[in-house]
Amino acid sequence: MAFKLLLSILFVALASHIVESCPRIITRAEWGARPANTAALVTNPPTHVVIHHSATQGCTTQAACMNLVRSFQNFHMDTNGWADIGYNFLIGGDGQVYQGRGWGRTGAHAPSFNNRSMGICLIGTFTSGLPTAAAINAAHALINCGVSSNTIRADYRLMGHRQASATACPGNALFAAIQSWPRFTTNP
Repeated sequence: MAFKLLLSILFVALASHIVESCPRIITRAEWGARPANTAALVTNPPTHVVIHHSATQGCTTQAACMNLVRSFQNFHMDTNGWADIGYNFLIGGDGQVYQGRGWGRTGAHAPSFNNRSMGICLIGTFTSGLPTAAAINAAHALINCGVSSNTIRADYRLMGHRQASATACPGNALFAAIQSWPRFTTNP
């Protein structure tokens, strides 16, 4: 009985540590997402993390970021004909993480990597400038959260969108920066 109690206490302590190390994620319901039906990842937990930029204006308030996330979902669904917003998560200049498709779902963000990757989009254009420190810190925290909760493989490979297809994404400045992030790979 004492052993079961000790195990229960340890589990609660471990679970609360994982929750504490994870950033708050603004849910689909909170940002006003449309209903969607997306498939589970083929490779779960995913082996790759793909970094994107939205190539749009940035945002620095939750209201502005939620408005942009809704506009991305509308564009992806109405214009591109996708089942949902393409990314698994988006991060605003406000340092908040916005749930796209979420953990364990196949994205529509990096051809040939969609069914084995987590797509994280930093909102804004990062060709010559970097995201805010809050946004970069949130990206690191989100990835670490995924690893600690086993929703991203511990030996994941980090890459930029341009490594999956012919695009300038995630912008020259952000692409140069992510090359110093943990687990960046030149050969995804």
